[in-house]
Amino acid sequence: METTLRGVGVSHGVAIGEVRHMGTAVLEPPAKQIPAEEAEREQGRARQAVEAVAADLIARGNLAGGEAQHVLEAQAMMAQDPELMADVERRVAVGSTAERGVYDAFAAYRALIANAGEYLAGRVADLDDVRNRIVARLLGVPMPGVPDSDEPYVLIARDLAPADTALLDPALVLGFVTEEGGPTSHSAILARALGVPAVVALPGAGELAEGTVIAVDGSTGEIFVEPSAEKRAEMESAAAARKAALSASSGPGATSDGHKVPLLANVGGPGDVPAAVEAGAEGVGLFRTEFLFLDDSKQAPSEEKQVAAYRAVLEAFPEGRVVVRVLDAGADKPLDFLTPVDEPNPALGVRGLRSLLDHPDVLRTQLTALSKAAQGLPVHLEVMAPMVADRADARAFADACREAGLQAKCGAMVEIPSAALRARSILREVEFLSLGTNDLAQYTFAADRQVGAVSRLQDPWQPALLDLVALSAEAARAEGKSCGVCGEAASDPLLACVLTGLGVTSLSMGAASIPYVRATLAKYTLAQCERAASAARAADSAEEARVAAQVVLSGE
Repeated sequence: METTLRGVGVSHGVAIGEVRHMGTAVLEPPAKQIPAEEAEREQGRARQAVEAVAADLIARGNLAGGEAQHVLEAQAMMAQDPELMADVERRVAVGSTAERGVYDAFAAYRALIANAGEYLAGRVADLDDVRNRIVARLLGVPMPGVPDSDEPYVLIARDLAPADTALLDPALVLGFVTEEGGPTSHSAILARALGVPAVVALPGAGELAEGTVIAVDGSTGEIFVEPSAEKRAEMESAAAARKAALSASSGPGATSDGHKVPLLANVGGPGDVPAAVEAGAEGVGLFRTEFLFLDDSKQAPSEEKQVAAYRAVLEAFPEGRVVVRVLDAGADKPLDFLTPVDEPNPALGVRGLRSLLDHPDVLRTQLTALSKAAQGLPVHLEVMAPMVADRADARAFADACREAGLQAKCGAMVEIPSAALRARSILREVEFLSLGTNDLAQYTFAADRQVGAVSRLQDPWQPALLDLVALSAEAARAEGKSCGVCGEAASDPLLACVLTGLGVTSLSMGAASIPYVRATLAKYTLAQCERAASAARAADSAEEARVAAQVVLSGE
């Protein structure tokens, strides 16, 4: 009998197939004592396992490339955390086996970050995956991971670690469903990059029996268990119509009455550029530069290395717009040479621009490298700072750009509610705004973006978040400047129409989402988008906002 479940749709498309579950987690190692003379040998085993797992994660990242690469490199750094390793060795010194020492040390760290409510708590799935991989290697059992199957299937998991998501084979994994996660989790971002339909935050997903046929709608978040022939036909027909519409849509982003809305790509490095070009991106709206710095957490990359990497991206968009975010370190992206040690709450501490202003030499080198990378190219380079809180932050960044001789527009990211509330003041110092809706939602609702239990508050359809977007866009319009969105909100085609109606001047997203957004925008006039935006802001919940906008745009 057909039943319907609902989670959070995070990656467009329809998948119909049999359920396969992610391999079970590693069993808890026995708590047996070892003789004192074996401690040194066990410590050596632990170190070897840690280094092997870190190397494996880096190798997976190199194979996957793009967005996945810097995510996996960050996970490798987590495996090699010196304090965690020191705790493992302390536990082994008093009698634990290597595997038990690893298990207990990671458990202690997991509890610490979860109870502290830090931003790092959102990386619990990543931490668990690292632990499981190390323990599996020490026990000599298979690594946890995706199931072996010769036939395509829908993958079900409690959560998916980046190491698993990055290497999913779209030819076999039709789609995936997780119990945990949110719309801006690593799994969601990587699913969109892969173009795999995905639904997250579905309670009870693990109870779906192996082999059960389900239909997954990655747009609506609906899961149909044992769908009827009629439901299958309906979903397949809708998917075919959507694919035809995507094929027919090309060219710059615009509403049906010609209002231009440039559609840009979010990229994590040169590896993401080919997909962006193929999708018809009109430029880059968010070039994350962390990938360079994660190669070596001990020191910043040289100016020469930065110039080469930046130029590879800039050359791909001749006469296009490329918006570069300077290094956003701290919180879940700690760097030994930059990030304060033992902050009680890194998400609310020295991260982003604050870190760079404390280390002006790092910022100066990056800005100089960007200036040199753009020399002789017709590209329209723009550079923005992350985590800008007020006018003083914006002024400090603009001054740094001028001092470095950067001939580019400088801007500010709106990720903190204070920046949206005082956007007009900030725009007196910089030339554009870019809304990072992922962090803006997190800070607006005090809801960690990785925690499935608070996923309703991470929903970019929340009317309070739309209010902050509107405030920022209105301020930019009043100052005669631009205001784009580079957070994951822009990848939702319906929400893209609402953002356009709110006054946003450009939309940046993962390359796989660009055709969907282009095709949807082209169906509606600017006036329809504005009415949909007003209806969404008048709602009291994310779901009501989504429905209200849909009603307006459908003409019901």
